[in-house]
Amino acid sequence: MVSGGVPMFIDSHAHLDMPQFEEDLSEVIQRAQQAGVGLIITVGTDLKSSQRALEIAERFPQVFASVGIHPHNARSCDTKAIERLQELAMNPRVVAIGETGLDFYRNLSPPEIQILAFREQIRLAREMDKPIVIHDRDAHKQLLRVLNEEGAKGLRGVIHCFSGDMAMATQCLDMGFSISIPGSVTFRNAARLRNVVSNAPADRILLETDAPFLAPIPFRGRRNEPSYIRYTADRVAKVRKVSLEELAEQVCDNTTRLFALPSPSRLEGEK
Repeated sequence: MVSGGVPMFIDSHAHLDMPQFEEDLSEVIQRAQQAGVGLIITVGTDLKSSQRALEIAERFPQVFASVGIHPHNARSCDTKAIERLQELAMNPRVVAIGETGLDFYRNLSPPEIQILAFREQIRLAREMDKPIVIHDRDAHKQLLRVLNEEGAKGLRGVIHCFSGDMAMATQCLDMGFSISIPGSVTFRNAARLRNVVSNAPADRILLETDAPFLAPIPFRGRRNEPSYIRYTADRVAKVRKVSLEELAEQVCDNTTRLFALPSPSRLEGEK
């Protein structure tokens, strides 16, 4: 997809509510537009973050929200929290449930609590008929087991910031999930991720920044922002041996289809 000669992208996962963007959020979104980023999904990590994500989505027409409770915050995922997520998800600016999932690297919430919170949000996504945004770090086997036990095959969703190998990717793809590629694909030590990028079906790949985290080279170590997705896209296009324009069109189609988003070009035309 091209607008004014510039390939158009969608940042499928950012955290615009985080403190790193408090002082210059409008400028960050403006830079994204100038870089050809037509849409951004800003993703909640707890109730407060999810409410803030929705507020940002209501403020900026090119931003949509996902609401959820991150595994780090799983202790807060009680019945009242799920009810509140359900209320938030009724807003048309909310296009997904999450970020949820499992993180056994930091274990900021006990594993059994993470699993319970993950199960509840899988069920909420199914009830709300919305895709689910899944976090997975050092928990590949457990994550797949929970998804299988919850009958997640046929549930729409994405494994965000994909960190597994091709065998893991194949199992996720077989369940019907997409995989989202972050800026780490540009890192020197990311051969395993680039192998996934090379072999995954073209219609199941998304791009993300995970801003303010995981800035791609040449910005590694600095605050990430949606405009930097072009560097990730460029590396993915090279790995897949396609043009940047072809990749942009395919990924936009994938992302708008998964999240039932408007076309970025249509929003551009409405300004």
